[in-house]
Amino acid sequence: MALKIEGKNLTIENVVKVARYGEKIEFSDEAMEKVAKCRSIVERKIEERAVMYGVTTGIGELAEVILTPEQTEKYQKYLVYSHAAGYGKPVAIPDVRAAMLSRMNVLLHGHSGCRPVIPETLKEMLNRGVTPVMCQKGSVGASGDLSPMAQMALVLIGEGEAFFNGKRMNGKEAMDAAGIPTIKFEARDGLATINGSNVVTGMGSLEIYDAERWLKTSEITAAMTLEVLNANMIAYDERIHKVRGYPGAMDSSENIRRLVEGSELLKQKGKKVQDAYSLRSTPQVVGAAKDAFKFARDMFNIELNGVGDNPIFFEDDGGTCLTGANFQGTPLAFGLELVGTAVTTVSVLSERRLNRLMNPHLSMGLPAFLTKGAGMFSGLMLSQYTAGSLCCENRVLSHPAATGSIPAAADQEDFVSMAMTTAIKTRQILENANAIIAIELMAGAQAIDFRKPVKPGKAVQITYDIIRKYVKRLEEDRPIYDDINKLTEVVKSGEFLDKVEEAIGRLK
Repeated sequence: MALKIEGKNLTIENVVKVARYGEKIEFSDEAMEKVAKCRSIVERKIEERAVMYGVTTGIGELAEVILTPEQTEKYQKYLVYSHAAGYGKPVAIPDVRAAMLSRMNVLLHGHSGCRPVIPETLKEMLNRGVTPVMCQKGSVGASGDLSPMAQMALVLIGEGEAFFNGKRMNGKEAMDAAGIPTIKFEARDGLATINGSNVVTGMGSLEIYDAERWLKTSEITAAMTLEVLNANMIAYDERIHKVRGYPGAMDSSENIRRLVEGSELLKQKGKKVQDAYSLRSTPQVVGAAKDAFKFARDMFNIELNGVGDNPIFFEDDGGTCLTGANFQGTPLAFGLELVGTAVTTVSVLSERRLNRLMNPHLSMGLPAFLTKGAGMFSGLMLSQYTAGSLCCENRVLSHPAATGSIPAAADQEDFVSMAMTTAIKTRQILENANAIIAIELMAGAQAIDFRKPVKPGKAVQITYDIIRKYVKRLEEDRPIYDDINKLTEVVKSGEFLDKVEEAIGRLK
């Protein structure tokens, strides 16, 4: 059954289904009626020779240039041509699909003034698997993601490039192969297709989804380390977190209590009165990330279902055309900056727990570097180097792009969000974070082997079994780069989270 979209009902989970798993979409009749009604307003105003930004005028610093009727007809094609000025490797196909879905949902509000054929053509491209090639770099996040979105728009008119059936080809070839008619842009169509922060919205929606799942996987990882280090679980008592009051900390402490339930490892003697911060502060740190993610999710849910466009048309008083700055990507940039900062911080916590597993002075009786032949063998020593280097890189990437405005368009666009830069670096932060967690998991499994026959709890045992499906116990030194890369892909796949939640129920 196809997902029906109508402008106001899109969720991050919907975006994931369509962008990554190819779920088909359809439009509600009511939404298409709004698009048609708004278009009639634009056409009437064009006949009246009304001055409308980007329709009968140029854009940016050229907004004061009034176009002739003949120029109005041709302008939209040249607008798209001039804005297709990006650089670099193609944006990932799921990110492009997410951007297309986001833009369609904007148009279905019936405030953009394009012809109904624009969202209809985008829908067919999405449903039949025609994915425009967009250069990753070039957007400043205001007026939206103009450069990559212009490359998307080129395919509608049979130009540019697209991926179809696993091949990269010219836009006309892809559209013909998919059986989708190309179109000719008329007044307003081109700008309506490109004028929003929709690449950031699409990419960021997928990143938030991934970050939330990664954070739960980090709790599973923390639970394993807590068990093998015989942590003092008083720090996870519900009363401690309730009395302070942060929702994320309460949820995280509850998750970890559930994850370690039934652990024999935690029943051993020799606990410390009070553990180090990296063990004791997990609910406070991970909980803060949960609360940060909620803010980011709220911002993106608003953007997914709002009207990010300029100008915007309203039916009142016979049709009003208002110009503003709803393309501005700053709300999205702030959300993703917070996600990147939170993931980086939780990754540092993971690396510090990993250090405690390696260090014989801190590991509660485990052998140095988790090897039985320390001296002759170095064990997992160098895996901590890798985690440390990734933490360092993430700290650099956490420097905000959202404060980095560089004016454009002869200072008419004198403040821009740089939200696309934020989205690009947030994706890299997540990539690194997956590897950091994978390294801690590998070390945790090695530590469990040294604790046998004492058994972990149910959730940690499941986690251990998944690790051992992909990575063998380190009996003597061997190259481990393949183990790290393989386990990182397992973390990214969500297998740890899915299997654990299957067994103990959904984590908060």
